[in-house]
Amino acid sequence: MGNLNSNQNSHLTAKNRVKMSFPSKLLFEKKFLNGKVLDFGCGFGKDVEELEKKGVNIVGYDPFYNKTYPQEKFDTIICIYVLNVLLPQAQARVLFEVSQLLKIGGKAFFVVRRDIKYPGYRMHKIHKEKTYQCNVILPFKSVLKTDSFEIYEYQHYSFLNNGDSAISPFFNDREQKNQIGEIASAFAFYDKFPVNKGHSLIVPKRNVADYFELSFKEQSACWFLVNLVKDYLTKTYSPDGYNIGININEKAGQTVPHCHIHIIPRYDGDVENPRGGVRGVIPDRQKY
Repeated sequence: MGNLNSNQNSHLTAKNRVKMSFPSKLLFEKKFLNGKVLDFGCGFGKDVEELEKKGVNIVGYDPFYNKTYPQEKFDTIICIYVLNVLLPQAQARVLFEVSQLLKIGGKAFFVVRRDIKYPGYRMHKIHKEKTYQCNVILPFKSVLKTDSFEIYEYQHYSFLNNGDSAISPFFNDREQKNQIGEIASAFAFYDKFPVNKGHSLIVPKRNVADYFELSFKEQSACWFLVNLVKDYLTKTYSPDGYNIGININEKAGQTVPHCHIHIIPRYDGDVENPRGGVRGVIPDRQKY
């Protein structure tokens, strides 16, 4: 199946269309394209061009063909046939970036193909390079499914479940979380009582108190999200280091019975002597 961390030819699957794609036309006709709209992974940009003609306030981004990364948040984001040509880690990164670019309360629409009979690498007929395609199932609301494609509607996990303590004790207080990003099985938000600027929590969506009760797949997803959040915090706050840790059970300091990973940016001078780092959970044994 190839290197799971690299798919150098995903951009070769972009089509230089002469008219708007059918999914974009459908989203427009169903009045799903509201407010400021982003086409994430727009390819050559034909959908953006045609939707602009119809009065949609839209911009496009594509890492190969329209490289100016958006610097604002959007009411609606569309992501059409992007995930099908990406390997798993790249798919997760797209979900994370879309969740970051979407306004709280906004909606993103992921369109994925449903007609890929043989997932994997194949020789591109035009470019004569190996390209990759796969089927994708997302844990979001399906709003339309045909034999050839499916449309998923996404909203922030913390927005959809705000106030629902059955989903997580983190939602008990009904206070809208300042969500940083999200992937399929985990989400991240800023700590309500930060010990340093940028202090964040990474939380699995399954409501489990003990980290060791998570499946290996869930644990891996959390740590992948730690890496994505770390990159974001580095770009945003430029810290000088990090402490990363998990409290498991009350005697270890856990106060919210839903597993979560702390990622705490550290800054020069934030404590008199940082030596020992996480050993400071028992203060008398921090220094050695």
